[in-house]
Amino acid sequence: MTDAQDLLAERFEAHRAQLRAVAYRMLGSASEADDAVQEAWLRLSRSDAEAVQNLAGWLTTVVARVCLDMLRSRSSRREEPLGEHQPEPAATGGDGAAPEHEAVLADSVGQAMLVVLDTLAPAERLAFVLHDMFAVPFGEIAVILGRSPAAAKQLASRGRRRLQGTGGPAQAGRDRQREVVRAFLAAARDGDFEALLTLLDPDAEMRADEAAVRIGAAPLVRGAAQVAGIFAGGAKTARLALVDGVPGLAWAQGGQLRVVFAVTLARGKIAQIELIAAQDRLDRIDLEFLPLRPPSDT
Repeated sequence: MTDAQDLLAERFEAHRAQLRAVAYRMLGSASEADDAVQEAWLRLSRSDAEAVQNLAGWLTTVVARVCLDMLRSRSSRREEPLGEHQPEPAATGGDGAAPEHEAVLADSVGQAMLVVLDTLAPAERLAFVLHDMFAVPFGEIAVILGRSPAAAKQLASRGRRRLQGTGGPAQAGRDRQREVVRAFLAAARDGDFEALLTLLDPDAEMRADEAAVRIGAAPLVRGAAQVAGIFAGGAKTARLALVDGVPGLAWAQGGQLRVVFAVTLARGKIAQIELIAAQDRLDRIDLEFLPLRPPSDT
């Protein structure tokens, strides 16, 4: 290899773990994922890499398109991947991902999840995986699919609904989160400080983006008591909602979405609440309002 080729290979290797993670979640097969990543390298080596401004985005797009072609070919042949789904080897990329994030990713690609993903149409699977698992904007997904951003968002939402309807451990986890968030909202409205404490992890924190800070939120609040103190007696106009398929809260004013409260659970309690108010981020969120009371209570 020339020095330029060596440098390009090094740049590619820096993204290999992430690309393989995308391909594995798309295809559910370790060997096919490796084939897709290898194809991305071949295309990069034949391209004008100097003109690529965002290499990570370019490579993700290429891998996604390769995987989409493979899924469509598989569907047309009505074939399943050869053999059973194999556990994904742990990625050892240099992105310094937090251990809890790695655990979430590991759970998200368990064998049961991969079996369920196989029930989605290729376009649904691509939209769901890229957006919900890798936070790729719908505008970029639309380009890959050759559809509008609205259509890409609808595909991801449709895939999410189909997955939610399959039950199993993933659905049980979402049901538990919905119960916790519903109880948290009720306690906040009632000003029940003690109840809020029982629902919050002792090390819970609340983070706010810059847009939320501009309308009065604190950028960072740490500790269950501090977070409970902010919500006790408040959240009168917040509503229970599915935020990209995950139970959380949202506040709308005059029919316009103002703030989304993305909730993360750990060990069955609320560990983090992220306040999202930036319009560009709100526009990318798939939101569905839910009734505060469970159906059995109505």
